[in-house]
Amino acid sequence: MKRSKARHNNKYVFPFGSAKEGLLLSLMLLAPCTLPLAPCSSPLLYAQDAPQVPSLVVNIIIDQLRSDYLDAFTPLYGQGGFQRLKEQGRFYSQAEYPFSSPDQASAMACLMTGTSPYVNGIVGTHWLDRQTLLPVFCVDDNNYPGIHTNEKSSPKLLAVSTIGDELKISSDGKSLVFSIAPTRESAILSAGHAGNEAFWLDDWTGKWAATCYYDNYPEWATRYDVYSSLESRIDDIHWKPLNDEVSNFHYFMAGGTKGKAFSHKFNSNRKFREFKATACVNDEINRFAKEAIENTGLGTDDVTDMLTLTYYAGAYDHQSAMKYGMEMQDTYARLDRQLEEIFDFIEQKVGMDKTLFVVTSTGYFDSEEMMDLSKYRIPTGIFSITKAQALLNMYLIAVYGPGNYVETVIDNQIYLNLKLIENRSLNLSEVLDRCSAFLIQLSGVKDVYTSQRLSLGAWTPGINKLRNAYNPKCSGDILIQVSPGWVLKNEDTHDLSLSRESYLNFPLFLMGPGIVPEKVRIPVSIDQVAPTIAQALRIRAPNACPQAPLNY
Repeated sequence: MKRSKARHNNKYVFPFGSAKEGLLLSLMLLAPCTLPLAPCSSPLLYAQDAPQVPSLVVNIIIDQLRSDYLDAFTPLYGQGGFQRLKEQGRFYSQAEYPFSSPDQASAMACLMTGTSPYVNGIVGTHWLDRQTLLPVFCVDDNNYPGIHTNEKSSPKLLAVSTIGDELKISSDGKSLVFSIAPTRESAILSAGHAGNEAFWLDDWTGKWAATCYYDNYPEWATRYDVYSSLESRIDDIHWKPLNDEVSNFHYFMAGGTKGKAFSHKFNSNRKFREFKATACVNDEINRFAKEAIENTGLGTDDVTDMLTLTYYAGAYDHQSAMKYGMEMQDTYARLDRQLEEIFDFIEQKVGMDKTLFVVTSTGYFDSEEMMDLSKYRIPTGIFSITKAQALLNMYLIAVYGPGNYVETVIDNQIYLNLKLIENRSLNLSEVLDRCSAFLIQLSGVKDVYTSQRLSLGAWTPGINKLRNAYNPKCSGDILIQVSPGWVLKNEDTHDLSLSRESYLNFPLFLMGPGIVPEKVRIPVSIDQVAPTIAQALRIRAPNACPQAPLNY
């Protein structure tokens, strides 16, 4: 059962327009009334209700949602999903993150805190721990064992408060804050420090996992895992086109779309991980979200609650969207129905007039086609960060003598051995300058940014986004910007990523009480979402959020 909550007093009295009007009214009320009063030309204002505070905030974060695909697949939509958002909501068509290279973790942290990785501390899914010199996953915490999972987790590495934390503070802990996501990082970062529970699907069991950091695992979730678990149903799930409209729709110019329907079952030894990278996972999110709303009473009393749901809109199993084009079309068609389903359920249980919906994207797309651009005579190549690491260390040995000057590389970042540099009384600025001058000469390198350049360099739009993505405590000492068209390769992890700098916009929708429907084409920054929610709830914005709210 949901805890009882104190009711807020939302009434206030408007003052009279002037001191003269107030004095006149006082005299009229005190004087004996012997003659009829002349009609008063100044209207009197009485106590009125303030604008309604939503009973429930529902954040729907759609991983890798893209505006171009959203528009392209419009013929496949009904009226109750994306179309309802466009007609009844405020539609910002050009949203963007205030930092470079967002991923799921850094995007979620920015959305919930209203600030960039430079401040909130979540620079990505993983980075190097300077103390242990070991890779760190963004929500790892050995102090808090998992429930239905071997992963130990907490939000301790998130350095500032979230909008859910501030809601908890403002209600003296009475508000309920839940998050439900396919992945651990999305669930925990959106639940924040003070949330009641964060749920995600375990990669190996398919159960709804949680961490001991939050409240006790609820009985209703246990019942769901016993009687309705994904594990008991996954062998019967068959993903194929939603309808003939999807099968006959052709958007992609090449790849496996035209005239070829798809059929996928989940029966391999990695079936749950594969399932989580398909449109089918959104149905599981909705099923569990309905259980949460039914059993916790979210949004049904006088204190505002918050529910954050993460959906998936990326390519099938993180493969190429061009190779699996029909799957991508079907993902958007299904996503439209899945949004309609959750809208209708919340309308029935809570009321659309009492619910504020925020729908947006994680702002990245991780499934670029690894094609051979050389046959089109487009400049390309493979830049091996592993080989660059070895060459740089050899160069520093030649300059400063024997030693292991480079600790490791993660993505496109190089971590230097700062302890060795300090012990040898080397000038760090000089070392960084030498590294930069050496690396810029390598084929496939567009630019090199050192930690000092990011901290002290002159402001430009390009360096500002890179600076916002950097954090002195966990980012590398050197960031290599790979030339567009080149592939960044890590020989140790076998990771490949194609460098592109093309603009990729995504939408932001606000729908609910007090929201004026309108399409806004002016670019907006995602770090304005948290203060916008705070304004709607009449609470403080997160404690490191410098942005003003959006006008709605």
